[in-house]
Amino acid sequence: MPSLSASLVRGAVTSPFKRAGRDGATLPTGRLALPAAPVAPGPLATYRGICGFDGTEPGPLPLTYPHVLAFPLAMRLMTGRAFPLPVVGLVHTWIEITRHRPAHSTDSLELSVYAAGLAPHRRGTEVTMVTEARIAGELVWESRSGYLSRHPAPGNRAGAGSGGGRRSGAGSGDGSGDGGGTDHAPPVGLRTVAEWRLPGDLGRRYGAASGDRNPIHLYPLTARLFGFPRAIAHGMWTVARALAEAGEPGRIRSVRADFKAPVLLPSTVTYAADDTGSTFELRGGSGGDRVHLTGTVTRDT
Repeated sequence: MPSLSASLVRGAVTSPFKRAGRDGATLPTGRLALPAAPVAPGPLATYRGICGFDGTEPGPLPLTYPHVLAFPLAMRLMTGRAFPLPVVGLVHTWIEITRHRPAHSTDSLELSVYAAGLAPHRRGTEVTMVTEARIAGELVWESRSGYLSRHPAPGNRAGAGSGGGRRSGAGSGDGSGDGGGTDHAPPVGLRTVAEWRLPGDLGRRYGAASGDRNPIHLYPLTARLFGFPRAIAHGMWTVARALAEAGEPGRIRSVRADFKAPVLLPSTVTYAADDTGSTFELRGGSGGDRVHLTGTVTRDT
């Protein structure tokens, strides 16, 4: 597995030499891959615990876990010379995950990542990254993620700095959202299911479990360097914790989640869902009017 820390450093060094939004920008055409290997039980158990998943090995892997395993590959690709966007300031805006059949910790997973598309966005340029997991050549799991590089664009006033304008660290920008969050009334049919009190060290604990030690998640001081008043929770932790709260994670076949606003640490947030558990959101703020995450899931029948 490539070193995620080395990619974070490489991203910090190369980002000043890349310019988002330049005409004629293209994505690298190849993919990065790792040969088949079993899942290490220790890190998986730690991940299950920090995200609230029940069950033990050799049960089905949490739906989000292959994304975590392959994230160092994605970071290596996004910090390479051929990748046109600076990784510093890149914001994870959404993710779609689909499980074609259950994968277990005893399975040997073949992981690969590639850049699938580059498109204009109202606040800059968005790249779509794809991660795939195979068992003996069969595609069993895949994810698609959107990452936004903010920059001014013709006819795009928001790109000039509105919408919160905070930059993420030298890495994924995980969970910063695409516009600082939109406050609105809870959707009809959603009810509060649980309240989570998130400790100040959650980012460090999840970083130890996932390997993602982006400085925006670790300490107030390192987060302030990138415009945040305090450390923020990993966006992929909020997705995983929401799936664990949804129950029966082994039956969840797919999820679409949109990151709306960062979750400052420490804080208290509420998880709300409809009666079927198909639609959910995470809210915070003094009156619970700050939307952090929205999502939908589908389950096996």
